[in-house]
Amino acid sequence: MQVRYRYRIYPSPGQQQALARVFGCARVVYNDCLRVRDVAYANEEKINDTEIQRRVITLAKATPERAWLGEVTSVALVQACRDARRAYRNWFDSLQGTRKGPKVRHPKPRRKRGRQSIRLTRNGFRLHGERLSVPKVGDIKVEWSRELPSVPSSVTVIREPDGRYYASFVVERETVPLPSCDREVGIDLGLNALVVTSDGESIPNPRFLRKAQRRLKRAQRALSRKQKGSANRAEAKHRVAVLHRKVRDARLDHADAGWSQLMRCIQQKAIQFGRGFSKIGRFEPTSQVRNILAAGRADRLNACGTGVRPLTATVGAEAGTHRSAEWPAREESP
Repeated sequence: MQVRYRYRIYPSPGQQQALARVFGCARVVYNDCLRVRDVAYANEEKINDTEIQRRVITLAKATPERAWLGEVTSVALVQACRDARRAYRNWFDSLQGTRKGPKVRHPKPRRKRGRQSIRLTRNGFRLHGERLSVPKVGDIKVEWSRELPSVPSSVTVIREPDGRYYASFVVERETVPLPSCDREVGIDLGLNALVVTSDGESIPNPRFLRKAQRRLKRAQRALSRKQKGSANRAEAKHRVAVLHRKVRDARLDHADAGWSQLMRCIQQKAIQFGRGFSKIGRFEPTSQVRNILAAGRADRLNACGTGVRPLTATVGAEAGTHRSAEWPAREESP
């Protein structure tokens, strides 16, 4: 199975400038792709992906307005084109009703502010010893908190609003099935208690955001009083971003009533260790955790003969893993 492994990276000041250049070029190419597709759609013109890439990268590099696109690795620009194609296709398929799930809005242009990222495929980066090598950026120091289980197929380089940099690698990892067992457990997700199991265990909701709300309000009030464009405002804005990051990391580590995220974690671990998983919808008549377990058991019995693994966890909820956690990889959009 494919999973993501995320690490903190420490680019030098010169490498930070080079990465900012790549982020900007990828953002421009992405927005140009959306613009070309919007014009073609409005004019009822059929245009393929190869032609769009030729216009926004190859031909654009030959113009004075976009000549600086040649200063960065072309892999990041090509991936930006593919990201725009995927975003536009998701929206178009949603309009036609051929895409499952909730409705998708028209993709928005990317902005300079906020989270920035680029995606590189295998031919767009190298691992040189303890460092990540990106063309036209250099060898970036990586804080390897754990070993990669296999050779990565792609990497997403990310700059968070608080100024921290990360590298998220997509790797293949083998599942490790545990010995079979007959134990089953029902889990009820709530607000006062984050988790209540059919075994009687109760895990309280830590409410990290509520505890940090006073500090956040104070920092945001200080930001609002700073003059726009000043160095003091930039410093205050960074302070707010740091507080948000600390709250986000704490919540992701302990879930903090993030039910969908917690269920993804449980499902991922069930897949990794060869266990079954079943989710009961919010409108199921299950006011007690033992009812949740019974509903999950009935779901398993109804699925007999379909190759479903024995059920070991059933989750009921009324509704992301940690960014460094291990769960099935999905392509990240910059």
